[in-house]
Amino acid sequence: MSQLLKANPVVHLETSLGLISLELWPEAAPLTVENFLTYVNEGFYNGLIFHRVVPMFMVQGGGFEPNMVYRAPTHPTIKNEAANGQKNRRGTVAIARAYPINSAAAQFFINVADNPQLDHKGPEPGEYGYAVFGRVKAGMHLVETMSTLPTETRAAHRDVPQDDILIKRAWVESSDEAG
Repeated sequence: MSQLLKANPVVHLETSLGLISLELWPEAAPLTVENFLTYVNEGFYNGLIFHRVVPMFMVQGGGFEPNMVYRAPTHPTIKNEAANGQKNRRGTVAIARAYPINSAAAQFFINVADNPQLDHKGPEPGEYGYAVFGRVKAGMHLVETMSTLPTETRAAHRDVPQDDILIKRAWVESSDEAG
């Protein structure tokens, strides 16, 4: 495990709505945290939007630029760590994936409510769940606001905010910032 993962890193997302801070849990999901930090440190999330917001469910980002222009992941998919015992509870952060169990890459979501239907329940793709790898440390009120904004269907994607919610930049908090 890298030096960076010994403490719980904090990632800040400067959005068009304000600052959201995420505390990551490397002990629970080391591969997922390392993957997320790689994308943050490479600036991948800068300029992307929260492209899916569903009231009383979740908000999702990490895959599209404004106007629903897809930004392809720049690293291979990772092993799904949903069997880590962490639950998709309100305020937790999880890695998004397609139907194949190990298809997660750059997209992530923040749970706006407790979502036990997203938890790991078994070995099949439909029951494997979504790996929780952190929680919102600050800015949950912004996440809740995000989830209630008017949406539309755009480029065959449902629940897209009518007005873009931009991730202006994402960065890992330094020890200078924390102290």
